[in-house]
Amino acid sequence: MSKTTITVYGIPNCDSVKKARVWLTDHGVDYVFHDFKKQGIPSEALDLWLTQVGWEALVNRKGTTWRKLDAALQMGATDNTSACALILAHASVIKRPVVVQGQTVIVGVNPQAWARVVG
Repeated sequence: MSKTTITVYGIPNCDSVKKARVWLTDHGVDYVFHDFKKQGIPSEALDLWLTQVGWEALVNRKGTTWRKLDAALQMGATDNTSACALILAHASVIKRPVVVQGQTVIVGVNPQAWARVVG
């Protein structure tokens, strides 16, 4: 239905990812699901995310993965470059879902933003 493919990045059993997938399906939106636990995180996708939303929005500092990291790793995430290294080593630290259409990147559960993208 959309002119540009929508990709939902996340983990299938994540409640936030499930919400995004249900919302998109309920609104008749075709999308591709990318399981970054199984398929990894494409470096060009990560570069786009960091450029568009920044590491502060992308790194989930309230999640279980973040809390399990040692303090040195947590304190080492200070910019896009250091956060990129952290994300590549610990993919579950990404706030989910990451919904992408073209150059638009939406992080987290945000039906209003999704509606604008698919509208």
